[in-house]
Amino acid sequence: MIMSFFDQFLSPSLIGIPLIALAILIPWLTFPTPTNRWLNNRLITLQAWFINRFAYQLMQPINLGGHKWAMLLTALMLFLITINLLGLLPYTFTPTTQLSLNMAFALPLWLTTVLIGMLNQPTIALGHLLPEGTPTPLIPILIIIETISLFIRPLALGVRLTANLTAGHLLMQLIATAAFVLLTIMPTVALLTSMILFLLTILEVAVAMIQAYVFVLLLSLYLQENV
Repeated sequence: MIMSFFDQFLSPSLIGIPLIALAILIPWLTFPTPTNRWLNNRLITLQAWFINRFAYQLMQPINLGGHKWAMLLTALMLFLITINLLGLLPYTFTPTTQLSLNMAFALPLWLTTVLIGMLNQPTIALGHLLPEGTPTPLIPILIIIETISLFIRPLALGVRLTANLTAGHLLMQLIATAAFVLLTIMPTVALLTSMILFLLTILEVAVAMIQAYVFVLLLSLYLQENV
């Protein structure tokens, strides 16, 4: 029973071929394709409005040197939101519940922001490791602590996204199983449990979008420190 709850996080395969690549590529097919017409339909107009507002809010605190990241971060945001929301559908697989995939996103992007800071403004980038006005005896300890906190950032990005989505999926499956078991024994309790499951599903939709936004927002903050 315990293993069956975690089977939903196993990478699906067909004839021994992993299908995680297919699960990653399918979300891109759900986006409507813009046209050259002067007037677009409502879906494309809503999509363009959302992308413009998100890119504006994300790039507003960053100087002009970091605006070249707008397309990359916006695409990553749309990609994560789509994967997270599609993973809430029945009999689907959520690739972002895999720590390896989230680390593959977090580690290269974080490392790029750090390298940009080291190349463009090495004094300021290294100055983040030692707060101004630090007493002399505490300097070695603070440098070690700040260095550890710097290198733990990509791990925190990946683990946060993985843990939130995994916990939500497990909780939904546990409550759904309880409602199914109680249906014949205590129908009233099963009905209340189903209502809780419905509310939890709405919460998970919000969590799926918020976690994608937090992932990209933290990357933009790391970029802001180094640009």
